[in-house]
Amino acid sequence: MSSNSSFTIPLGISAGVHIGAIVILALGVDFSSEPMPTPQASSAPAVQAVVVDQQKVAQHVERLKQQKLEQQRKEKARQDELDRQAREATQAREREQQRIKKLEQERKQKEIETKNAAAAAKAAKLREQEEKQKAAAAEAARKQKEAEKKAAEEAAAKAAEKRKREEEAARKAEQERKRKVEEERKRKAEEQARREQEQMMQDALAAEQAALSQTRNKQVMSEVQRYTSMIRATIQRNLVVDESMRGKSCRVNIRLAQDGFVTGSQVISGDSVVCRATKAAINKAGRLPVSSEADVYNKLKEINLTVQPEFN
Repeated sequence: MSSNSSFTIPLGISAGVHIGAIVILALGVDFSSEPMPTPQASSAPAVQAVVVDQQKVAQHVERLKQQKLEQQRKEKARQDELDRQAREATQAREREQQRIKKLEQERKQKEIETKNAAAAAKAAKLREQEEKQKAAAAEAARKQKEAEKKAAEEAAAKAAEKRKREEEAARKAEQERKRKVEEERKRKAEEQARREQEQMMQDALAAEQAALSQTRNKQVMSEVQRYTSMIRATIQRNLVVDESMRGKSCRVNIRLAQDGFVTGSQVISGDSVVCRATKAAINKAGRLPVSSEADVYNKLKEINLTVQPEFN
């Protein structure tokens, strides 16, 4: 709507200008066809008027005719000029309308081209943005791949370094293990040789000790038997007997200190009367005979003894 009004105003102005020009031209033309002034007859006498020269009258008439024809010719020329000017104005108006129409078409074409150019620019901008986004995505993907590749290479390098360290550690551990195995083998061999030597010495010593011990054991057992007989005799001396005990006995456990002091006694089995009398005799004695020799005392410090009352 605004486009039509914008072109209607120029058309009106152009038409007004052309019409005004035609009016001005028309006003400039003399449309009056006043006859040329006729010579007035002098105030000649009436007699002379009668005798007017017919030839002059005819010439005057002819001049009037020529003036009329000239006026008609000029009028026709004026009309032709007006028609020409009108035609030119119409043609000019038509050309102006064509020009305006062409301008309108060009304006519309330019609008279309502008819209198309804007659409193309927008599409190009979108394509450019898409390309930038694709390029950015591709660059990000490339950097990501490079980072992953670098990380993988670093991980591989670390793994290789770790594997190398582990292999080196394993090699050193294997060397250490072999060294320890060899040292252990040598130690065991030396230990075995030492034990064999010590065993040989111990066997020799044991044989010697066995011989000595056998002799000493015989001596100890002889001493133990002797002191056991002495302990039994001491208990018999302190034992109070009667006929009810005849043929009966009591087995007791006696514990002795190194000086022969009785530290404890306990009935193991036997006749109760004999056992009471036996404990009373032990307590009465208080101290029993023991050897000052340690190996003999060790056999006597805790003994089991059977007491059987003796009758004279």
